[in-house]
Amino acid sequence: MRHNKNFNHLGRQAGHRKAMLSNMASSLILHKRIETTVAKAKAVRQFVEPLVTKSKEDTTHSRRIVFSYLKQKEAVTELFRTIAPKIAERPGGYTRILKTGFRLGDAADMCIIEFVDFNEAYTLGIVPTAAAEAKPKTRRSRKSAAKKTDSVEDATVVEGEAKKAAPKAPKAPKATAAKTAAPKAAKKTNVGKKM
Repeated sequence: MRHNKNFNHLGRQAGHRKAMLSNMASSLILHKRIETTVAKAKAVRQFVEPLVTKSKEDTTHSRRIVFSYLKQKEAVTELFRTIAPKIAERPGGYTRILKTGFRLGDAADMCIIEFVDFNEAYTLGIVPTAAAEAKPKTRRSRKSAAKKTDSVEDATVVEGEAKKAAPKAPKAPKATAAKTAAPKAAKKTNVGKKM
């Protein structure tokens, strides 16, 4: 019997269950939607919604508390920077579970769990600002992108200066141009030939 069993243990020991919920919550935060079984989705919803509520207050203390659950810096940053401003007015119910049928292998009841404010189909086609922006890249790629734009600007400036400088240079007479070109031609020699 299940008397006074308050939550689903998901057939795992405590450490395995905590690690799995942490990983699934991080994936949900980073990708805004994941596909899983209904039992795991309900467990993840109970795990992640208090963290989203905690993210409404952006303090060092709340970031440390959320990090103690998620254990991924990228997920914590995404939660506090993009998700928290979007759900600031919402009093709760940040996720929705959409059932998708049964898995082919073992007939497990499958579903999609997603953030309510990050689905364009249900928000009347309004594109969220996070989806419109490009993903943040590494420092190396940002520097190289900045160098590329600088080099393009430098190239256009150099081309413009070359065009301005070309008419000002004195033109050489045709005869001197022909004389200077003649010495550059290589002389034919018999070196290496058998006599």
